[in-house]
Amino acid sequence: MIRSNANAHVKYIRSLGADRRERQRERCFVLEGVRLVTEALAAQVPLQLVLYASEQLALTESGQRLLAQLSRQPHCYEATPRVVAAAADTVTPQGVVAVAPCPDVAPRPGLILVLDAVQDPGNVGTLLRSAEAAGVGQVWCSRGTADIYSPKVVRAAMGAHFYLPLRSDCDWDQLAIAMQEMPQIYAAVVDATLPYYRVDWSAANVLIIGNETQGVSARGLELATGRITIPMCGRTESLNAAIAGSIILFEASRQRRALQAPITLTQEDNYEHYG
Repeated sequence: MIRSNANAHVKYIRSLGADRRERQRERCFVLEGVRLVTEALAAQVPLQLVLYASEQLALTESGQRLLAQLSRQPHCYEATPRVVAAAADTVTPQGVVAVAPCPDVAPRPGLILVLDAVQDPGNVGTLLRSAEAAGVGQVWCSRGTADIYSPKVVRAAMGAHFYLPLRSDCDWDQLAIAMQEMPQIYAAVVDATLPYYRVDWSAANVLIIGNETQGVSARGLELATGRITIPMCGRTESLNAAIAGSIILFEASRQRRALQAPITLTQEDNYEHYG
């Protein structure tokens, strides 16, 4: 049982959580909470270090299930709730903190999402979560985007890191080379005239979501073959980057799924849907 906040494991986890350069050097990041650690185990991620407070985990069914799993895992150390809290980033930790290697997920077919200097960690994490749920093929992040392995991004992404092919810290010269063979590149902007749902997303290759304040950068707009927008009826001028990106991603997913497996609604389905 680890009882001291000065323990080397605690210091290591805190340094990874606080320092981007440390995460890059170690190629590791911090997971916190029952759901994230459980998701990592389900994805067969080889956790390199786990600190857990059994008395906290025992308070919930999900925590109890995780506790049983941790008892069979290497590199897991029981600690007091105070010690786990010292290693954690959140105000009210759930009794478990872990270190995982940065996943190396192979690129796959599908829409590529480019995050163009999206700076808010919550927005970045939400976009990663939506991208994974919508079946995005890859996510590329330009320089200036929040660190995808920071604790806040990781918590907001809720396990998307384990399944998404991710590229971070890309400069626009790299992105331009990667996109030069892609005929359809759409930038989401406020003042475009083409609604996002008028795009044939089965043919589109890239979607660029821009910075919360400045929007898509000049270089991103230069590379885009088209500009799209989300029409709005109210007085709101623009949407949060994560919301806007998610709306477009799920429209793209809807179109692609409809092509793969057309759905025919019965009369009863229609009544139930609109009822």
